[in-house]
Amino acid sequence: MDKEQTVARHLLEEHAAGAPYRTLEGALALTDIAEAYRAQQVFVDLSLKARGAAVAGYKIALTSAAMQAFVGVDHPLLGAILDDTIQTVSAQTASAEISLSAFQRVGIEFELALRLGRPVPPGSYDAESIAPFVDAVIPAFELIEDRNAIYENFDVKSLVADNAWSGGVVLGEPVTNWRGFDLTSTPTRLESGGEAEVATTGAALGNPLTALAWAANELSAQGRPLDAGMIVMTGSTLKTRFPGPGEHFLYDVEGIGSVQMSTVL
Repeated sequence: MDKEQTVARHLLEEHAAGAPYRTLEGALALTDIAEAYRAQQVFVDLSLKARGAAVAGYKIALTSAAMQAFVGVDHPLLGAILDDTIQTVSAQTASAEISLSAFQRVGIEFELALRLGRPVPPGSYDAESIAPFVDAVIPAFELIEDRNAIYENFDVKSLVADNAWSGGVVLGEPVTNWRGFDLTSTPTRLESGGEAEVATTGAALGNPLTALAWAANELSAQGRPLDAGMIVMTGSTLKTRFPGPGEHFLYDVEGIGSVQMSTVL
């Protein structure tokens, strides 16, 4: 575990210094994805201790075949969500406000979060067998901290070790009566800057429940828990946006609900 400790501490020092993302090279280069996930777990554990935070769930990155091909993998990736990076938008608060100065460069993704009603035992799951564990679906934004990465110089193992660039989550209101919806094809709509873009919830891995099942299987293999109350971000249905100040986003999942956020410096 010495190498994983060294890599994790190096990444934390880069974050603290505001250093741009760089591929891990030389003595810090990681051998394979398994080693990268071990480094990620150390990175997360050290972050939790330093911040007095807890793991609130997980994000799934690289859910599109195009992005997987771009970085040279044939599967998604996992990162942990820390509870101190979550904002919740209610009918009273209406819209979250994100400060761009809190990030080196933030990307916004448009997703359906799934909340677990009970712990998921280790095992092998598919969309059908994982569904009973879900107690709510939630329209959500995921915040990506890519630290001004140069995407042409990209190493997927370095991304994994850096907690898959997990920067935070904005959650709308949970919906518990979701089982009548066909999550392979529920329409979604993004409104921003006077323009609209549409997709469906199946744009990420075909079905958010398929994404959750994949995450459950991967976490089981890694010996990481998936507990009651945790959320899993199931992948963006639309292209990532990198906003400037003064932008507003409304993301609506038809029949389920919407979530809004604005950016400030």
